Parts: sequence; structure tokens; C-alpha cells
Amino acid sequence: MSDQPTKLIEKPEPVSLRQDLMVLTKVRLNVFVLITTLFGFLLASKSQAGGFTWGMIDWWLLFHTLLGTAAAAFGSAAFNQLMEIEQDRKMGRTSNRPLPSERMSVTSAFVIGWGLSAFGVIHLGNMVNAESAYIAAATIGIYVFAYTPMKRQHSANTLVGAIPGATPPMIGWAAAGGDWYAWESWYLFALLFLWQLPHFVAINWFCREQYEEAGYKMWSNGDVSGKKTARLALIYSAMLAVLAPLACLPGIEMAGWVYGIGGFLAGAYMCKLSLDFGRIGDRKSSRKLFFFTLLYLPLALGLLTFSWY
Repeated sequence: MSDQPTKLIEKPEPVSLRQDLMVLTKVRLNVFVLITTLFGFLLASKSQAGGFTWGMIDWWLLFHTLLGTAAAAFGSAAFNQLMEIEQDRKMGRTSNRPLPSERMSVTSAFVIGWGLSAFGVIHLGNMVNAESAYIAAATIGIYVFAYTPMKRQHSANTLVGAIPGATPPMIGWAAAGGDWYAWESWYLFALLFLWQLPHFVAINWFCREQYEEAGYKMWSNGDVSGKKTARLALIYSAMLAVLAPLACLPGIEMAGWVYGIGGFLAGAYMCKLSLDFGRIGDRKSSRKLFFFTLLYLPLALGLLTFSWY
């Protein structure tokens, strides 16, 4: 008998069905979808009431708005993973998802994705209004049929992917009775669109090796120094900083200068972090930029809601 100690084989911890469903529907990521939908709803309600009071909020309408939006977002996330099984299998951070690990069948995931997407759009159409349902349906279509396949074809996929990420506040705005085509609605779209770009290029950079191995065409591919990625982050952060005071200018006047100045300073600090990342070019500096983008969004939305006219 060998004197060598017996090597214990570590078994992976079992994953529950609830955990798999949460991963399939990207519950954590879609929390941001619901938060931005909520803010769109609150801002439209405040505009119509002429100020903030708890009585201005139609709570049941808000509930149905969030329920329908959540279902649509969860369903589109499932379809996204159905189309990326082989790519997810090649990346360490996604290889244990339920589809590439084969804990869930393609048929089950398709039924979940279709059921949730259909329920979300139909629920918004029946319980909220047609405008919110149309925006949700367009969001699903762009995310699943444009952005997802484009990730393997062209690096501009990040711009396309930012479109469905920017529509949730428009859903909330329309749900509360605001016109989807109003300047205020498109301003919220622009805020979310621009915010996503420095946020995602930071993710792209520190996960670039995995994206490259999986065959995704991302802006940060091959950018070992980080200078290209930092330059892009700086451009979009500067645009985000300028966007805030635009809401306060005469003739527009959607919000007060509490948001205009606060949003500008927050965007300017994001520019500083982008410059630091370009100068240092390491994972620590890119993570600082990434984590500040997470802080920026609730800060900007909070200031905007406080000073919204």
C-alpha cells in the first residue's frame, strides 16, 4: 500500500433550481432595469402632479409596471443565454451557468424565456398601457435579435447593447402617462445610454481575455495597455458630465441646478478615474472606474428626482 496521503477530490457544491433560475434570468443585473423603470415612473408622476407627494403615485399601476418590465427583462435574459451557450462554456465566469453546464435543457430555457417575455409585454399592454408594452417589446427585440448576435460580429455591439439598457426609464415614463416621445423621456434615455458605455468598457477590459477566447468582438480586445479603453471611457464620461447641466438650461429646464452641478461633478470625477486608468493601465484602476459607475447611477437619479420640475 502506498504511503502517499490520499488526495481528496473536491466536489462542486450543488446548485439549486432557484439559483439556476436566478442566473438564467440575470436577476441581479436586472435589478438596475427595475430601478431605472421606477425612476422614470416617479419623474413622470411628479411632472403631472406639479411636485412630489406620496399621493401622486398610483401604487397599483407602479406594481403592474414593474411586474411586466421584470418579466420582459427576465425573458430576454434567458433568450440571450440560449444564443450564447457555446460562448458561455468557454468563459470562466459563465461556464457554470445552467445551460453550458447542462443542468437545464434548452427546451426548458426556451419555454421560460418565451413565457416570461410574452407575459411581460401582454401584462404591460393590458394592465398599464400600449406605449409601455411597445417599448418593452422593442427592447426585447433589439437585445435578443440585434445586440446578442452582433457581439460575435462587430465591436460596435456595445453601442447597440446600450439601447435596450436605456429604454427602461422610458417604459416607466410612458407607464405613468408621460408621452414616450417627449424631451424628458429622451433625456432619461440619453442619461442611461451614456452611463452604460464607461461602465461596460471597464468590464470589457478586465475580462478581455475571456471575451477574446469566446470569440466576442469587443472594444477592449487586444488593448493590453488599457489606453484605448480609457480613451473611450473618458469620451463618454465627458459627455455624461455635460449632459447634467443641459437639463437646467433656459428653454429646457427639466431639473434644478442641484442636479446640474452634482451630475456634472460626478461625471467629472468619472473622467478623472478614466484618465487614471489610462495612465496606470492595471486592473485596480479599471475596477475603481467600474465601481464608481455603479455609484454614479443611483446618485444621479436621486439628484435628478429631487430637483425635477
